[in-house]
Parts: sequence; structure tokens; C-alpha cells
Amino acid sequence: MTTDPIIVTDSLSRRFGDTVAVDGLTLEVYAGEIFGFLGHNGAGKTTTVRLLNGILTPSGGTARVLGLDPVRDGPALRRRTGVLTETPSLDERLTGRENLAIYADLYDVPVDKVPRRVEELLETFGLVDRADEPVGNYSRGMKQRLALARALLHEPEVLFLDEPTAGLDPVATRRVHQLIAHLSHEGRRTVFLCTHNLTEAQELCDRVAVLEHGQLVAVGTPAELARRLWRGLRLEVELAPEGAHAAVEAMRAISGVDEVEWDASTAVVRVSDREAVPTLVAAAVAAGGRIYRVVPREPTLEDVYFALHGESTAKEGLR
Repeated sequence: MTTDPIIVTDSLSRRFGDTVAVDGLTLEVYAGEIFGFLGHNGAGKTTTVRLLNGILTPSGGTARVLGLDPVRDGPALRRRTGVLTETPSLDERLTGRENLAIYADLYDVPVDKVPRRVEELLETFGLVDRADEPVGNYSRGMKQRLALARALLHEPEVLFLDEPTAGLDPVATRRVHQLIAHLSHEGRRTVFLCTHNLTEAQELCDRVAVLEHGQLVAVGTPAELARRLWRGLRLEVELAPEGAHAAVEAMRAISGVDEVEWDASTAVVRVSDREAVPTLVAAAVAAGGRIYRVVPREPTLEDVYFALHGESTAKEGLR
């Protein structure tokens, strides 16, 4: 990843009547990074993608993508970007190969390069064996891979992905994740990933921005946001069943322990300060508990998101 900004917005806004979908968005996205754009459904993610590709005109502010103004230079810009929408449209009557060939023509891929380019993408996305079957016969995961291949036909410099794994099973999701990582790290493409899947963002993204009701509330690497917003520590404490209840109650009574969640064998303990850890372990043992394991858990992107939004708000539309 370089330090050159590929996407720059300054107070970018978009209204639909009385509704503010994007509200004063100012951010930079750098060349070669996977940039996560996080927020619940309706937070303004898709509207932002449309603004950055010149599909919508902003109500205020400015944007530059690859040095181009999306409003003035929309057609030229879209020849250099690829977009995968949450519900990509494919002609299910045509084969996978035919779908790619048609869009290669629409993207102005030189005619003499189309067959080779189509074959390369079919191979990259594991679709060669089914390439000559109607797309209507494809699984959802295959359709999503074909749509991603379509977005790459013209070898875009920036790839916008809007919920690329929505509705996919775990195997298909894993494959799409691997492809996205390959496109960024090996293909040197900038990926702008819109998602409300926090696990996906944690796994893939170099940096993330968190959007709430169209406003940017935080931006940085997941680790940076965790350090900034999450002051406590989480521990997994594995206990023997005998004496576990008394040990858990003893830990709950320790100053600095904010929360203890308990299942059949493991307590998840949240402390406000790591200095409380020796005391809570000693208290659990004194109460008759037998401790097999104490493992610190680093804060996740989900923890960060909840810290930003509040527990009840954040859980709406997120997993």
C-alpha cells in the first residue's frame, strides 16, 4: 500500500428530499488498500458508492477518484472503476461465458482481447467447468463470483464492492474473501468494501470507516480504533465445573470487573484495567474454583463498533 490517496472526499453530502443519506463525508482512501466502509443498512454506504462513481450528483461537497471529478468526468471514471452491487443483475438465460463477453463489449475491451480475458476470469473464479451452462443453473455463490469477474473485465484500478458476500454460505464466502485479498495484495487494486459484516471487515480490511446515519464517526485500522475506543480487557477463564459458580460470583465482586458471562465451562470476563487480573484469579481460586486456562482476548471490530454506536443501536442490522 502506498501513501497516495486514490479517493478523496471533502464534506460530500447527498439529500433525498428531507432525508440526508450522506452528511459531510470527508475521507481519503489510499492506493492498494482494502478500505472497509461499515454501517448498518441505510447508513449511506450504497449512496456513497454511487456518488463516487458519478451515478448520483452530490447535494454538497466534492469528491475525486483517481484524480477525476465523478460529476464532470463520470464516463471516463467508470472506465477505470469496477462496481459490484449487492444484487448484481446477470442474464440468467445466457451462459457465464456469454454474460462476460457481452459486458466486455459494453466496457470497450478490445475485441481481439475478449476471448483471452474471458477465459482468464473464468479460470480465476473457478467457473471454467460451468462456463457454457445458463447462469440460471448456477448457485448463488457462483453467480456472485461471475458478477465479480464481470466487474474486473476491463481491469479497473479501483473496485467498489457492496455487500459482496450477502446471502452466501460459509464456503462461498471464504472463496470470495480469498479472491478479494488476492485482487488487492497480488493484483495491486484498491478495494472499497461496503459491508455490515464486522467479521468480514476484521479479516480483510487494512483500514475501516464507520458510518452512522450518513456521518463518518471513526476511521483507522481496526487496531487503532480498538486502542482509541476500547480501554478495557477481555479474558477467557476456563474453570472446572466443581466450584465454578462460587468462583464466578467471587470474580463479579472484584473492583475493576465490569462484566462476567458464564457458560458451562468458560467465563468471559471484562475488566476495566489489567491490574484487576491477578486479584480476580486469586479470588476465584480462594472461592474454590479450579482454573485451567486464562486467555486475554484482543478487542474485535465488533467491540469497537458497539463502543461507537452503543450496544442496542449497533446490534440492529449487524452481526
